[in-house]
Amino acid sequence: MLSNAVRRIPLLLSRLADFTVPQECFVCGDEAGRAALCAACAAALPRRPGTACPQCALPALGDGPCGTCLREGPAYDATRALYDFAFPVDAMVHALKYRHRLALSGFFAAELVARAGDFGASADLVLPMPLHPRRLAERGFNQAVELARPFACARGLPLALSLVGKTRNLPAQAGLGREARLRNPHGAFACNAELGGRRVIVVDDVMTTGATLDALARCLKRQGAAWVGNLVVARTPAPY
Repeated sequence: MLSNAVRRIPLLLSRLADFTVPQECFVCGDEAGRAALCAACAAALPRRPGTACPQCALPALGDGPCGTCLREGPAYDATRALYDFAFPVDAMVHALKYRHRLALSGFFAAELVARAGDFGASADLVLPMPLHPRRLAERGFNQAVELARPFACARGLPLALSLVGKTRNLPAQAGLGREARLRNPHGAFACNAELGGRRVIVVDDVMTTGATLDALARCLKRQGAAWVGNLVVARTPAPY
């Protein structure tokens, strides 16, 4: 079996290439300098609509929570999503997670920093969505950490890397139907600290049903968190 150090060699080479080799735009293939996307393709990405539910980030008619959140309020308090999980954002996320295209994490992280606005302005810490240790060993990195680290630095907030553990190695959400997605994450997280009224920004790449983020928020709320907000790169439009 390959050691973790050997498994990380392709990841390290990819990271080195991102900083030393001029990039081709991931979408159109034109020269993009040191960026992952050229300016034209970056501007054309499918941004989330201006009106969205402040709790789940799905389209809403007004400024308040949508009907679903009013009826079946999730444990998290707010969500900010940058893009629809549609082409080419879906292909970009897949390339980041499974093909080690780490320049894309830099692009997404910069977008989170630039476009988060006042989201979580009074937060106390930033928490990347945890990976199960087995999944982390297989992938070699946690993409949520790569997204969260620059954001936490820009906000001057601590990055909580060991606050929560994922205790179940869940089947990939992408291979499940909606009902299975909703059941899948229950009891998947364990928190090792009292949070005593702290406000937490959770950073992740994609939000689909919100079930995993809801399970994490419930874990944090049981430990005393006063507010949990999700900052995600992309939101899957309903129906999922």
